Amino acid sequence: MMVKARAKINLSLDVLGTRADGYHEILTVMQPLELHDVLEAGPLEGDIRVESSHPEVPSGPGNIVYRAADLIRREFRCGAGARIFIHKKIPVAAGLAGGSADAAAALRALNRLWALNAAEEELFRLGEAIGSDVPFCLLGRTALAGGRGELLTPLPSFSGFGVVLVKPPFGVSTARIYRLYDSLPAVPGPDTRAVVKAVENGDLKALAGLMGNALERVTASLHPEIMEIKKALVAAGAAGAMMSGSGPAVFGLCAGPDEARFVASRLNLPGCQVIATRTV
Repeated sequence: MMVKARAKINLSLDVLGTRADGYHEILTVMQPLELHDVLEAGPLEGDIRVESSHPEVPSGPGNIVYRAADLIRREFRCGAGARIFIHKKIPVAAGLAGGSADAAAALRALNRLWALNAAEEELFRLGEAIGSDVPFCLLGRTALAGGRGELLTPLPSFSGFGVVLVKPPFGVSTARIYRLYDSLPAVPGPDTRAVVKAVENGDLKALAGLMGNALERVTASLHPEIMEIKKALVAAGAAGAMMSGSGPAVFGLCAGPDEARFVASRLNLPGCQVIATRTV
């Protein structure tokens, strides 16, 4: 059984404060991409085995996919096993929800493989327990997300626009970025309402001028390359550019896939991974 696990970008990201549970309250517009991993799941007698094509992705209990498989098996008191192989295409530790997308795909795959017949709301409940981005990855469409990211309001599709992803040759710790964010003076966040309106209208030009990420200044203070990548994307022809999530991946929005490929071809960013894809 093969299941797609799509990457995401944040078209806006605001941090509203710290919650009683220690997590941060956020408000973000999230968008799935054509870029995806593929999970290959098959039966295995009484055991869960997770492997990946990427050397930096752990196997066994350290993998979020293993945790998702173990959780759904325990929740449904299922004695079956599975072998899951992750064909990685989404850059690792990039702010693109690659791990969360894989976990969401694992929940869907194992629900079918083990004939659990779990309802959508049950999968979303399990996804929320695994990670903040997993519910969005289960939803798989443009959405406004609140809470920790699990409170989802579907938005009209923003599909068909070109996206150029640039992943620098380093990763960042999301937990560290949020800790540093808490230590900085507050500044106004993005106008999420206006971003939602631009998405609803399919207005790329308006969206490009409205995008904002409250975490960008934090990650860029540690890695000034973030701002240089943004400038390079706009100079190469992207309508707008922004860091996704806690980074360090940066994306540029374009009118369509052809424009994205053209922008990607013009970039000269040694050491960076550059991917042209599109919104779905």
